[in-house]
Amino acid sequence: MDDDPPDERGGGQSSRPLGWLKDVNHSANVISFLRRARRALPGDPEFGDPLSVDGVGGPRAAARAADRILERNAVSREVSLGALQVWQALTERVSGRPANAEATLVFTDLVGFSAFSLSAGDDATLRLLRRVSQVVEPPLLESGGHIVKRMGDGIMAVFADPATAVRAAITAREDLKSVEVEGYTPRMRVGIHTGHPQRLGSDWLGIDVNLAARVMERATRGELIVSQATLERIPPEEFDSLGVTAKKLRRQVFAPKQEGVPPDFTMYRLRTRRQAAEDPDDGEALTGG
Repeated sequence: MDDDPPDERGGGQSSRPLGWLKDVNHSANVISFLRRARRALPGDPEFGDPLSVDGVGGPRAAARAADRILERNAVSREVSLGALQVWQALTERVSGRPANAEATLVFTDLVGFSAFSLSAGDDATLRLLRRVSQVVEPPLLESGGHIVKRMGDGIMAVFADPATAVRAAITAREDLKSVEVEGYTPRMRVGIHTGHPQRLGSDWLGIDVNLAARVMERATRGELIVSQATLERIPPEEFDSLGVTAKKLRRQVFAPKQEGVPPDFTMYRLRTRRQAAEDPDDGEALTGG
């Protein structure tokens, strides 16, 4: 006669499949295999971390929800994120791999904005930012640019073509002259650099993004500065049609060394020919022809 009570024996038999599934779900070998397999799938193989799921979009929203629900270090988590990774790749054409396509990055901000906002107050500052957005963003978007983020009085945008990025920036700077709030007409400084930034989720990261920001930092007087990488990719005929001249920026002798910029990194100031005639500079003049 079997000494085990029927209900206990039955409970033990029904719990075995659940126990097996639990063991498999937390198997280090299976989890490691799935993580390696995700690197062969389209999209970002690290999809699921805070950077990759930041921003709007179906896959990213689903991944944020999954992160709250699914267990850490579990097979179920890797399978779910793998499916969302493929969904992201198919719908957003996003890749987290290093070999990203060339892109031109544009950074902007307003000269004297902090002083204006301090004296004018929040209401006037908000009015100014709305007006600036209304005139600056359309030329960027209509030219095929993508606005990655808005940073107070600044914008980060990305373009596929350097000449298009420069043309859009020139138009935006010109349109900004129509903006005036409480006696303040803002000037916009712009930095443009071309490279191979890393796209991750809704953001762009990497060395080239940092360089683009450093290029903008050299536009201290509300200028348009481009890197040599951008200038070299603009054909002479396009350069002429832009109606600008380029002057190589000389190193600032007494200024502190700019951090995060290679020693041989060269930048150029772009000005319309009228500006160049009215305000000669001591840099080395270049033209497209």
